[in-house]
Amino acid sequence: MSRLRSAMHKGKRAGLEMVETAKPKRKKSKTTVKEEETANAASSTYHSFPDPADVVQLRSQLLNWYDKEKRELPWRTLAMTEPDLNIRTYAVWVSEIMLQQTQVATVKDYYNKWIKRWPTVQDLAAATLEEVNQMWAGLGYYSRGKRLHEGAQKVVSELNGQMPRTLDSLLKQLPGVGRYTAAAIGSISLGHVTGAVDGNVIRVLCRLRAIGANSTSLAVTEALWGLADTLVDPGRPGDFNQAMMELGARVCTPKGPLCNQCPIQSHCRSYCKVQVKQDKNSKKLLGKFDRKTSALPDIEDCMNSGTCLLCPSEPWDDELGVQNFPRKPAKKPPRVERTLTCVVIRPGEDGDDEYLLTQRPNKGLLAGLWEFPSLLLEGENSEMKQKRALCAEIIRILGTHLTESLFQYVGEVVHIFSHIHQTYVVHSVCLKDHDTQTQTENAQWLTRSALQEAAVSTGVKKILKLCDSLDSQQEQTCKDGKRQKHTGLKNEKRLQTLKKPKLSAANSGSRQLSLSSFFKTVKEESC
Repeated sequence: MSRLRSAMHKGKRAGLEMVETAKPKRKKSKTTVKEEETANAASSTYHSFPDPADVVQLRSQLLNWYDKEKRELPWRTLAMTEPDLNIRTYAVWVSEIMLQQTQVATVKDYYNKWIKRWPTVQDLAAATLEEVNQMWAGLGYYSRGKRLHEGAQKVVSELNGQMPRTLDSLLKQLPGVGRYTAAAIGSISLGHVTGAVDGNVIRVLCRLRAIGANSTSLAVTEALWGLADTLVDPGRPGDFNQAMMELGARVCTPKGPLCNQCPIQSHCRSYCKVQVKQDKNSKKLLGKFDRKTSALPDIEDCMNSGTCLLCPSEPWDDELGVQNFPRKPAKKPPRVERTLTCVVIRPGEDGDDEYLLTQRPNKGLLAGLWEFPSLLLEGENSEMKQKRALCAEIIRILGTHLTESLFQYVGEVVHIFSHIHQTYVVHSVCLKDHDTQTQTENAQWLTRSALQEAAVSTGVKKILKLCDSLDSQQEQTCKDGKRQKHTGLKNEKRLQTLKKPKLSAANSGSRQLSLSSFFKTVKEESC
């Protein structure tokens, strides 16, 4: 009986196992997959800082370097000296939005002008969008200025004029503020202990911990934020985050990094990896490399490199050195566009020329900015067809009669956006009537000085510069033509005055000249 029971028990267990095996596997949810990726990424200590003593040392080394080497920037000075928490948070917010995708050197002047004109969030909220666009003109990524304006109005109308004070509220309440910007504002102006990961910090952290996988992947992104939160100094979170950014901007640069000047070089796995590679290559050249040890795994490599989500998938390139980290996916080539543009000029009442400008839609590229009348060019069209299209567009705007013969081809202007390679095909037309009025609301006439101060893009200023250069060339050609004509007349008169009649037998009276008289006459004729 006991044997029978045992056999039945085994049979049931085998049957259950078969049923379990036959059950279809459930698909893992995206959340589960993400959690597993993050867990796998965090499993390798090679890409982290497992020793707390290393973290303390790195903080000290980096902050000491920052205190000595940091650049004096207006937003840093304001963040350190402004006692009003609301003004300080507003000022840091403005600087962080301006610094998105824009170099420090470009931002400084814009920032100083902005803070001088709108020193508080209430001042910005009271401004018009046209004034904001005008101030932002030339800084690029124009939606940033619009979002700052929208955010200021929201703070005043919905938050009683008080800037958000927590990371969560910064993210939720301010348009255009993402994870990095909220962390930067929170740590610098409010003292929140949080890491901040921007492009510079991504590069520094990837090199510090030899993270070579796609830096935009979820696993790498979460790993980098985890590292930033681990390393940030709890006593000086704002300074530490700025020190990381400063290091990436000035020392740990994308190309030509200055590793010998790096204050945290001793913690850098990629630098150590370069030294090991160079040492091995040197031994190979000298014939001292041990083939037995070459088969052993490198102590400076991740032990889970086959399955690790942070390790590079591409082979190491000796020529790149530390620039093997980070690896980014190839950028998509910019979209190519050609746009017909017409510079329409009329005489102003005060004698100054006036230019016709139209306003772009409130959404999309260069939203709300002013530009010369333009049409997107589709396919290849002859110059005559281009003039015909522009003529129809100007007639629509002005409601006046024009002919295609009035339009003159000026040239082409290339302007590169982040995702668009734009070529403006420029024509011009000069109107004689200063009373020509616009028939649409989003069009206006501006003098040259007013145009320079208006909310226009850099592309518009390039077009204007092209027209100016053409005018200068035409003026110079006219001057040169007049000068050549005048010089020609003077030379002709001079030649007529200097020209002497040749000696003939009649003039000499059949008298033979002496040798000295002959040479004297020849000399006078040659002068």
